[in-house]
Amino acid sequence: MESVLVRLLGVVSIALGAAVALLLFKPDVEQRALESAVVMFDMALAMLLLPLFGSYRAQRGQSTWWPLVGVVLGWFVVQACGLAVMFLLHWSASVSRLWWLSWTALTALGLVATHLSVQAVLGRRRRVGRDLRTVAVVGAGDHCDTVLAHIAASPRAGFRAVATLNTLGDGRQRGDGLPAFVRLHEFAAWVRRQHVDEVWLALRFSDESTLLRVLAEFSGDLVNVRFIPDVSSLVMFDRNVVDLVGSPAINLMASPMTTCALLQKAIFDRVFAFVMLLVLAPVMVPIAIAVKATSKGPVFFTQRRKGANGRVFRIYKFRSMRVHEENPGEVRQATRGDSRITPVGAFLRRTSLDELPQFLNVLRGEMSVVGPRPHAIQHDDHYRTIVDGYIHRYRIKPGITGWAQINGFRGETEQVEKMQARVEHDLYYLKNWSFGLDMRIILATVVKGMRHTNAY
Repeated sequence: MESVLVRLLGVVSIALGAAVALLLFKPDVEQRALESAVVMFDMALAMLLLPLFGSYRAQRGQSTWWPLVGVVLGWFVVQACGLAVMFLLHWSASVSRLWWLSWTALTALGLVATHLSVQAVLGRRRRVGRDLRTVAVVGAGDHCDTVLAHIAASPRAGFRAVATLNTLGDGRQRGDGLPAFVRLHEFAAWVRRQHVDEVWLALRFSDESTLLRVLAEFSGDLVNVRFIPDVSSLVMFDRNVVDLVGSPAINLMASPMTTCALLQKAIFDRVFAFVMLLVLAPVMVPIAIAVKATSKGPVFFTQRRKGANGRVFRIYKFRSMRVHEENPGEVRQATRGDSRITPVGAFLRRTSLDELPQFLNVLRGEMSVVGPRPHAIQHDDHYRTIVDGYIHRYRIKPGITGWAQINGFRGETEQVEKMQARVEHDLYYLKNWSFGLDMRIILATVVKGMRHTNAY
């Protein structure tokens, strides 16, 4: 029903977008007839093509954003096909370009608004207990409790837990008031009697015998049976199931960022870095002059660092130390009262102004605005063998600032425990990334991160 409603409203959005564009540009009668024919063609084409882009596949408990991306992309493909037909029929010169562009933009907005409105209405209905699918959960322990808690915390998804089967068979009573069974045949009889819609198996991979017994029990019933495996002791970052050459696969150790998230982050990084370089140019030029005038050597300090997936790049900083020789294979961290640091460099390091040139690295795609701070390659080689999870910091691009830095973990790491704490904060960021978290980190960096007692 939801899919049919969205399809109908989508067609209405196409017609409405075209009508509003016609009112804005008022073409002559001959143009209006031609453009009406184009609209009718694209409406018919949209009904055929939009479903191919997953525009109408939003399912309970799944993200609403991918269907939005699909419907906009699908609409652009429909318009591209319509434009190709107009060229073939030699109609393109007779159709108003302003009208066509306005229609395209207005319809895209209308399709997005339609999807969001339908989801909002359905979410409101489900929050008040309507349009719900009942779920009986099979499992025991923390994983089962987590699944039940997620159902309770997501009323918009449209599920309601109604019973459990305790696979440990200990007869433990639940505190949430749900009927709790310990025998499969009693549980199955109750599910059939109450016409429960779905059975979810919150089991470990080692519970294969239970899985097979439940599947055999319900093999003759029209009840949806879903497996939600407990992989908490196995996965590094998340529990995302992905399609891998046509087969479902669970990411145990893989990048925690989806393609959509990486694209969103990359676009923001480039735009933000470009704007910041323009805004900060009046600050960066005097700093460059001061560095050059107060000590011998280049304005910029460059050093090889590891980026995403271990790719090596050269990081840029304003030089804050006197030019000196390092022993081969050794990089000595700055310490309090370090004689190598110049007076100008000390100020730059305390205020983090020495890191402003890293916006060039962001613009080049080597770094991100927010992410784990990159370390010298020699430090990477040292810490990766003694700090748990260290290497997984490089599953995404390193950042100018990060979750560890705004929580006080920056500067010298003379103790392994300090590096371990920094890495734990970096991994927390990877596991919990969101665009909102990035904005929070940037704001915190501006408000309190420009000066820090650990930076010297």
